[in-house]
Amino acid sequence: MIDRSVPRRALPAPEPTGKETVPAALPVRPRTGRLLVLATVFVCAACGLVYELELLALGTYLIGDSVTQASVVLSVMVFAMGVGSLLAKRLRHRPAFGFGAIEAGLALLGGLSAMALYASFAWLGESRPALVAFSFAIGVLIGAEIPLLMALIQRIRRQDAGGAVADLFAADYVGALVGGLAFPFLLLPMLGQLTGAVFTGTVNVIVGGGLVLWLFRRDLSRRCRWLLIAANVAVLAVLASATLFAEDFERGARRAVYGEEVRVAVQTGVQELVLTGPTAGSPRSLDLYLDGRLRVSGYDEYRYHEALVHPAMTGPHARVLVLGGGDGLAAREVLRYEDVTSVTVVDIDPGVVRLARTDPKLSALNAGAFEDPRLAVVHQDAFRWLRGQAAGGRFDVIVCDLPDPGITPSNTKLYSQEFYGLAARALRPGGRIAVHAGPLATRPRTYWTVDSTLRAAGLRTAPYSAGGRLSDFAAGTDRSPLRATGAPTQDWGFVLAARDEVPPLHVDRDTPGLRSLSTRSLQDAARDAERTRVSGLPPSTLPHPRYS
Repeated sequence: MIDRSVPRRALPAPEPTGKETVPAALPVRPRTGRLLVLATVFVCAACGLVYELELLALGTYLIGDSVTQASVVLSVMVFAMGVGSLLAKRLRHRPAFGFGAIEAGLALLGGLSAMALYASFAWLGESRPALVAFSFAIGVLIGAEIPLLMALIQRIRRQDAGGAVADLFAADYVGALVGGLAFPFLLLPMLGQLTGAVFTGTVNVIVGGGLVLWLFRRDLSRRCRWLLIAANVAVLAVLASATLFAEDFERGARRAVYGEEVRVAVQTGVQELVLTGPTAGSPRSLDLYLDGRLRVSGYDEYRYHEALVHPAMTGPHARVLVLGGGDGLAAREVLRYEDVTSVTVVDIDPGVVRLARTDPKLSALNAGAFEDPRLAVVHQDAFRWLRGQAAGGRFDVIVCDLPDPGITPSNTKLYSQEFYGLAARALRPGGRIAVHAGPLATRPRTYWTVDSTLRAAGLRTAPYSAGGRLSDFAAGTDRSPLRATGAPTQDWGFVLAARDEVPPLHVDRDTPGLRSLSTRSLQDAARDAERTRVSGLPPSTLPHPRYS
């Protein structure tokens, strides 16, 4: 496979040698042989692009920040492909053996790349070095393919360099299209990332090895033929073993990441959901992970959701919109108010809502919010849903219960000026928006960029935090009561916004079920947050995202 992101010069015809000027002795007619070579180019290009997409997807899933991971993988692979093209010159006198060896190595590395990255993340805690190493190694092998295929197609019948390159490039690009479409629509939903990569490697070694060992077998010495047969059989055996043990490997890696008490692990069409603990006699809390990131901790989730929801409920709150919040925990806090008439939850992943409805522990944690007749659920991207709403305010309160800004491009757009403009349009006069703005002590520039973006959308803001004293978080000396019990404490930052005057940070002490929040703690948190203000930050927009 070749790079599809930048134009390239036509590759020159290989230098003629005494061996290459003699047409290969093929078991089929030359026309059929050329078609078989081009079909191999097609398959190898499809496999190569699948490996590339696997690295991108898994790098984003394990590390986050998809823009950075895409830049790293693509730039390293493009550079490595150039290195591979140069190294292929050493094999041009034995193109059949060289191509067979390269395809065996590519199938092995590509097929096991997903498992290797996941293992590095699970047991070593860091997958960046493995991501760069596999991107480089796979790129080198992909870059060596085209020069050798060029030599092979010229062995069948000499033709001008322009015609040969055009044929190879056409097959390569069409194969890349098929591989690019097969990955998200077939391989990922049907086989998953690990088994999908192994399956791709199996196809790669069968097609690449088959072309050389059958079509060009007379170009191989007896020793080279047996070496390639042994290499291909060994690769197939390794990939078959990886397939057989894939489920055990996933369970072991998942336990290494999440601990021994994994209760539920589900791959939806959007993300991976993992629910851990508690079991009988377990000291752990009920924890919900989305794509490997802790989203809900049963120890102290109430602190987060009380601080997010209740300050915005000061004032009219008959109609409430929750963006995100498929776990039902923000809705639980909203539904504590008897005068709330309707709650609309907009979450893109029906799998989260299904788990929140059906899992007895998570359902108990959200107090059966989804059984309340006042609550309605919409499964759609929050940005798209807001954009499709008719002009004119409908909601008294909008709660943005979303992951930290900057994790993915789709997540970043939910913290943009355009998004907040749509949210402001959906507010009734006097309405409020509550926004989870990410950690304040550890990522102050991100937090204050959210505040700046809300202001750029025409909203007034009141920043505040929850979870612990900011100075303790910044110094790494958090001594909260929760920390003393071994439970995780969090650095949460919030912003309350309104089109008109922002109401004072206040909580009605008569609100049933409150455990951690008070008007005084909110006002202290607001003063604490104000001391960290970073002024002059530009807002984040769709064409110019500011979150890293």
